[in-house]
Amino acid sequence: MVKIRLTRLGKHKDPFYRIVATDSRTKRDGGFIAILGTYEPFSGKTVINSQLTLDFLSKGAQPTDTILNLFKTNGIWAEFLKTKNSKKAKKHRRPKKTKKAAPKKDAAPKTAEVKTEAK
Repeated sequence: MVKIRLTRLGKHKDPFYRIVATDSRTKRDGGFIAILGTYEPFSGKTVINSQLTLDFLSKGAQPTDTILNLFKTNGIWAEFLKTKNSKKAKKHRRPKKTKKAAPKKDAAPKTAEVKTEAK
């Protein structure tokens, strides 16, 4: 499963985080699939590539709780929900294909009458 989470960088008592998409089984600071942005907690500065992030979210990546809060404050989560709901609405708007009913036949099937003449 792909997770969107933080990878710690920076020095002692001065953290700096990368927002990355990674496999859920990797270590916190291990390998990653893509860098989606950065986060500096003391300055509050957040830089997120929204297009790449929305792409990963639409493919099923799960954000951690901290990342979800960052997405909500930056408006990415609302944008994702809007696109997700619009896709669902488009699916529901399509009219269902109706099959044309075949012409009704007589209820009882016709059977051949056999006449036997007595001799």
